[in-house]
Amino acid sequence: MELTLIQKDIITALINLQRQKDRAIKGEEIAEEIQRNPGTIRNQMQLLKALSLVEGVPGPKGGYKPTGAAYEALNIDQLKNESVVPIFRNDLIVNGATAAEISFTTVRSPEKCSGVIRILGSTKDFVMEDKIQVGPTPVNRLIIRGKVTGRDDTNNSILFDINEMISLPKKQVKHYMKYPPVLINVNASIQEATRVLIRNSIHGAPVEDKETVVGIVTYTDIGHAIAQGKVNLKVKDLMTKELITVDGDMQLYDVVKLFHKYNVSRLVVTINGVAKGTLSKTDVLNELAIY
Repeated sequence: MELTLIQKDIITALINLQRQKDRAIKGEEIAEEIQRNPGTIRNQMQLLKALSLVEGVPGPKGGYKPTGAAYEALNIDQLKNESVVPIFRNDLIVNGATAAEISFTTVRSPEKCSGVIRILGSTKDFVMEDKIQVGPTPVNRLIIRGKVTGRDDTNNSILFDINEMISLPKKQVKHYMKYPPVLINVNASIQEATRVLIRNSIHGAPVEDKETVVGIVTYTDIGHAIAQGKVNLKVKDLMTKELITVDGDMQLYDVVKLFHKYNVSRLVVTINGVAKGTLSKTDVLNELAIY
């Protein structure tokens, strides 16, 4: 179906506004959105209704709604359960907008990578050299950052040069944890704990007491004790008792954020509520280094 430019603008605005407001949209709202005369919108709506692209909703709260054919006319998938893929412009989130499609136009160049983002929402405020960030996407948690190089209002798209792309594997964290974990006895001395860490080339380990994990001890804890001259302390005296645990079924992306939130470098992974392994920042970096 070949639509005129104004018809595409009207349908795009109608879809965007209907998504944001979750109700029928009045012609005046569309006119304001695309800066057209309300009379022009009403005339075009009659044609669009005849093409079965919009439907009228009667009553005081009435207006217009897009049909499934409207989405098809713009090559937009109509999803029942839609995940919002956030878009940021100059570090501020663009309210009411989501990325519908991301395509790469240049990937072979060793110096440059560029792409196109098709947006559900307004593209009017984007200008050249704006910083843009898209994501995370729902499946592979992809985040893309770059600078705007152009805008295609006809297709509601933003052209941009890509500066950075980040993606984490979608597997659950239990696939990356160290199992079985290296454990240090709660009554071990500083010297004994240090030997365990050195022997296993790790910077910290859970502390166990009668087969129950009761804390975690790191080189930092040991270093603080030695610096204060407390070389005869037991692990139970210097360990961190507040364990940060994560469920083994969590995705790696969600777990990684906890390292920053709690300012820790090691987490205890549980399965069915029982500590089964550990995950460190180094484990994550090693996994990413494979790609």
